[in-house]
Amino acid sequence: MAANPLAAVLARVPDVTREVSAGRSGALWRLAEDGRQLDANVVRLAAGSRVAGHVEPDLDVLLYVVEGTGRLDTAEGEQAVGAGCLVWLPRGARRGMAAGPEGLAYLTVHRRRPGLSIGAASARTTAAAPVVEEREGGEPACLLDRVCPECGRLAPDGPGVRFCGWCGSGLAAG
Repeated sequence: MAANPLAAVLARVPDVTREVSAGRSGALWRLAEDGRQLDANVVRLAAGSRVAGHVEPDLDVLLYVVEGTGRLDTAEGEQAVGAGCLVWLPRGARRGMAAGPEGLAYLTVHRRRPGLSIGAASARTTAAAPVVEEREGGEPACLLDRVCPECGRLAPDGPGVRFCGWCGSGLAAG
């Protein structure tokens, strides 16, 4: 990352959504700047498609609907969403999204999650006793079969999960 990063327009969302076929679900744009503290994605769900209900245990997510209509599925029930809706998805809360007949496109923003890595814990010794420190860097390797091939994030666990809870991309049959 540059010593003094510059503020800049990264994308014009109407152009991003217009340039990709309305029948395509998945991430249309992602924030990819080096050294960032946030992750952001513009996601489209094609008409009638959905992101299965799931729980994100670690991250609050802010979601802004940029076009289309659909529904937010929560543990408390369903809520209609449409262009201009701003939705808070608190960590630990069950959530899912379903697109209406014209599809649904939305922007998600959340704190950046460390990437997947495989590494051993390191040990250091103090006067009292050895202390084991886990290396920062993501989920354990045993979860690699749940990594979304499109966005690289961990898909929700459970039977029948067919779409990534982050970008809406289809997951490999497992």
